[in-house]
Parts: sequence; structure tokens; C-alpha cells
Amino acid sequence: MAARIEDYALIGDCQTAGLVDRSGSIDWLCLPRFDSGACFAALLGTREHGRWIVAPRAQVRRSTRRYRDGSLVLDTSFETDSGAVTITDCMPVRDEFPCVVRVVHGDRGCVPMHTEIIIRFDYGSIVPWVQKAGHSGIRAIAGPDVIRVESDVPLHGENMTTVARFDVAAGQTFSFGLTWHPAHVDTPRGIDALAAVAEAQRTWSRWSARCAYRGEWRDIVLRSLITLKALTHAKTGGISAAATTSLPEVIGGVRNWDYRYCWVRDATFTLLALVHNGFLEEAEAWREWLLRAVAGDPSKLQIMYALDGRRRIDEQVLAWLPGYEGSAPVRVGNAAFCQHQLDVYGEVMDALYQCHRLDLPPAPDAWNLQRKLLDFLEGRWDDPDEGIWEVRGPRRQFTHSKVMAWLAFDRAVKKLERSGSGPIERWRALRDRIHDEVCRHSYDAGLGSFVQSYGSDRLDASLLMIPLVGFLPPGDERVRGTVRAVERRLMEGGLVRRYETAPEIDGLPAGEGTFLPCSFWLVDNWALQNRYDEAREMFQRLVGLCNDLGLLSEEYDVGSGRMTGNFPQAFSHVSLVNSALTLTVNQPHPTRRDD
Repeated sequence: MAARIEDYALIGDCQTAGLVDRSGSIDWLCLPRFDSGACFAALLGTREHGRWIVAPRAQVRRSTRRYRDGSLVLDTSFETDSGAVTITDCMPVRDEFPCVVRVVHGDRGCVPMHTEIIIRFDYGSIVPWVQKAGHSGIRAIAGPDVIRVESDVPLHGENMTTVARFDVAAGQTFSFGLTWHPAHVDTPRGIDALAAVAEAQRTWSRWSARCAYRGEWRDIVLRSLITLKALTHAKTGGISAAATTSLPEVIGGVRNWDYRYCWVRDATFTLLALVHNGFLEEAEAWREWLLRAVAGDPSKLQIMYALDGRRRIDEQVLAWLPGYEGSAPVRVGNAAFCQHQLDVYGEVMDALYQCHRLDLPPAPDAWNLQRKLLDFLEGRWDDPDEGIWEVRGPRRQFTHSKVMAWLAFDRAVKKLERSGSGPIERWRALRDRIHDEVCRHSYDAGLGSFVQSYGSDRLDASLLMIPLVGFLPPGDERVRGTVRAVERRLMEGGLVRRYETAPEIDGLPAGEGTFLPCSFWLVDNWALQNRYDEAREMFQRLVGLCNDLGLLSEEYDVGSGRMTGNFPQAFSHVSLVNSALTLTVNQPHPTRRDD
């Protein structure tokens, strides 16, 4: 059985990533990029679906782990009755082929160790042909994929696995290197494991030194930014929403989706998190990815794209995988790419407006693309859609979608007020019309709150975005009433659920964890409403949900005290960074707090 979600660590090379559990097992690794097939898929099945463990053979009395400062280089230390060892895991940032480096160092005494490598291509479905390579390595091949493992200890086959046993005394070091390459390409040169670890440390340390945040929560903010960088596909600039697919929103449930793609709605939040913390190159790369991805027919704008901007990411079920703790089905691809969601137009416009406002170098033809998007939205803003949560039920007039349509025209007007030419009066009038309609049809005076969709009596945490995008000021009584309603009806164990689930809402069985980004949005609302102490307390609670390495999933089950959903989740880490900035900016002056 796979470990608890929060018991995994992330390693990555800014093109793909792996998950390592506390015992030293890599249970998830997709090669050569995030959305490729997994060669280690035990996370969603059993060890027979692929994993790589390096661990003591004797009982472990105590284990600890940490990332080296400012990096994604992982050290896991094990203490046994006979001694102690540290395993260092990393994926060097690469120009060409991905590799995983594992180094075992003896700290004291002598520790019996073992390794077991089970390579199964295509999410555990393909057993490769394995042969010896060099003095002590192996080469595994099947179809288009080759994996070579180099080792300082002799490897041999046993029951369709590759194993080795060895002893590590104090001061000794043994290294392993795994490299993937296409079957039609000559085998690349070998790995100098110790040099690769040192270079990975230097690369990450140089990157982390650029972090401009110097506030109270610097350590956790930097860790979140490193996680975002690790989820970035360096060659395209796209940012994967998570490193995994099908980790369930509720253990044993069916809400299991593939998040190894780029969501347009994350654009503004991600852009601001990067720019405000000094990472302008990454912000520009994200903008360029966004412009390439959304170019073309504005009626075909999607909510998500593949890492390279590819549009078709058809969904399928992997029936041979039982799912994380029996949470089936396991899905790859995501059918939501073909949904109609109006909010993405607002999110694209807002992201590009923020680039303009923050004086990022202008992108060629960006305004022409925005004009085409706005021309399309003028005639379609009042259509029903599937909404921000990608419900698989009937389309509705979702409040959040209308607010984001308003946002698109608001940002266009603001852009033209700064510079440029366009039909500013027409867009200003349409912006005001949308605003009036939302206030008439989405606000329920009886509830004292905005509601999920026109005519509904249900609450939705996306309503917390209303003041965050400037649709209404934080102090507006309608906003305050909405925040109070969210507190009453969507909070569970001090955290926020996305919406009130029901089969007629999204066509799926009810039940999921609290949604961590929404909980951060409540922090932002409280901070902007001068409820600073409450906002700070909740932020500290959310930071406390991070695992020992500072990583967050998408959701949290307050009943079981477990992380749920895909991991680590970019949107959760972006929200953490932006809430830390909001709290820092809105911290009351000491003399004012004493009044």
C-alpha cells in the first residue's frame, strides 16, 4: 500500500517530478515529463506497478528528512541499532534526458542496506526487457522507452525485480543513477552522482537567492516558490497544476482527476506570486506560455492545456490500477478541457493587465489577441457554463463566471486608461451592465449573501473572489454578508469547502475534503476587512497543515486529519504565497493596534 499523501517528498528537475516516501521508496515518477507515462506507479497501485526503494534492511528506530536550504535536494536519515545512514535524492536540472540520483552515506556504525527496483512502463502495465549494463548496472527497454540504472553495488534479477544487498559503514558512500532516454537514441554518458548532487544544490541555491520576500513567513514562502518552480516545465514555461493524477478528493471516492496540466485560471495568481517575489523571468515565461496556448479562435479558448500548449488531452481510465487506497477509477487526461467556462476570459485579461501594470516588457501582438477575446466575450458573456469547479452536471449562470466576465472588460478599460486605443466607452458600458446584472440576480437579500448561481440558494467559496478582483470593495455590506455566510455554511473544522455538494450540482456523489486555496481566500478577505488577528490565526493554521517538508496537497480531510487530492498542488502553494503577501501588506501599525 502507498504511504499517506503527506508522507511523500517531491524531487524534480523542472520538467518532471517524483515522489519519495519516508521509507526511501520512489512510488511515482513520470518520464520524460510530468504528463508522460509513469515508470513507477505504486502510488496508485502496489509495488508490482513499479517503485524504487533504497532503505535499511534492519528495523528503523528513527528517521528524519529535510531539504537542503533553498533547494529540492532531499536528505533522509535512518537510525538503526547498528548505525545510521543518510540517503540523498535529487533530480539534476537538465538540458536533455532526465535522471534520478540516489546517494547513500554512512554516518556511524554499519547499516545493512537493500535496494529493489521494479520498472514498469506505461503506468505499471508494461514489464520491460532487462539486461545487464556495464559492471554493475542494468538497462530496461520496452517500446519507445529505455531506463539505465548505474550502481556502485552489483545489481541482479530476482522474481522480475532488480535487487542488491550491501552494507554501509561510517564514512562510506554508495551511489545510484537512473537515466531515461528514447529507445532510438544512443545511450547517454554516465552520471557522476556526487557531482550531480553538488550541481543540483548550487542551481537551486542560486535560484532561491533571488527571492525578494523578507517577511515573517520567509521560510514557508520560499519553500512554496521552490515547489512552484519544480512544477514548471522549463522548456515551455507552463506550470503543471500538480505532479500527480488521481489522488482522490475523498479517500475511496471517484473524484479522481489528472492535474498534470496547465490551468488558465491559475495565471493571475501565479503571475503575481512570481513577480512580487522577484522572479520576473519565470513570470515572463508563464505569460509567453499563456499567449501561445490561447492563441487562435477565441471561441475555442480552453480552461487547460498540456505543458506544451497542446489542446487535446483526452481522458481515459487505467483499469489495471486499483487506485490510491482503492480510490478508483484512475484517470489520465482530463475531459474538462472541452468544457465551456467563461471565467477563463477574465483570467487571461487580468493576467495580461497585471503584466502591463507591473511594467513587464510588452509582448508582441498581446493586445491584438486580447481584442479578439473581448470581441468574442461581448456576445457570449451571458451564456451559462460549467463554472470554476468544472462541474459535470448541467450548465448554469454561475456568479463567479459573470464576475470574471466583468473582470475582462474592467481590465480592458483600465488598460486603455493607461495607454492604447480601443472602444473604451462601449466596454465601460458593458462592464457596468454586467456588474448591475450580477448584483441583481446573484445577491440574495434574504440570505444577505451572494449565491452560487442565478436563482440558487447555495453558497460557493468562489464568491470570496468578489473583493479580491475588485468587483466590490471588501467593506461593502454585501461582501461582508457573503463572508459571514461562507463562515456559517462552508466551513468545516475551521477550513473552507468549495461549495455545497449534491448530485444535482455536479453529477457526482457528494463528499470531498476542504479546499485549501479557498481557505487562503478567506484569509485574504479577513485581512482586507481589518480582521487581521483572525486572518493571521487561520493562515498559521493552514501553514501548520503543510507536511514536515512544507508541501501541501489540494484538499484536507478534517475528519481523518489527512491530506487529499493531487500533490503537491500548485494552486495551494500560490495561494499560500499570496496570502502571506496580503498579511504582510495589511499588518496593522503597532500604534494603531494599541488604540
